[in-house]
Amino acid sequence: MNKLPKKPRNENMYKAILSLNSVEECMRFFDDLCTVSELMAMEQRYQVATCLNEGMIYKDILAETGACSATISRVNRWLPYGSGGHSNGGDCMKEEEKWIGRAKH
Repeated sequence: MNKLPKKPRNENMYKAILSLNSVEECMRFFDDLCTVSELMAMEQRYQVATCLNEGMIYKDILAETGACSATISRVNRWLPYGSGGHSNGGDCMKEEEKWIGRAKH
């Protein structure tokens, strides 16, 4: 169940993100846009979601990410109702890792 935004989304921000050409550009973009604590929270939630998708248990996720059990629980409750964006991002990364692995051999 997605929560619909109360006001229109700023599509220009997402277009700007899509126009970035490297991880470094993306990091600089978010460094300028977000506070350190906002970035840390987003990165940690992404890491927790990845661990949950890999089937890890809470105790191991806590050790891996440093996230509190409330954050892990919150992300776990959100994943089934999300719009699929996290898994799309993970799929892109897995595909990129395959190509990088092939290039090394």
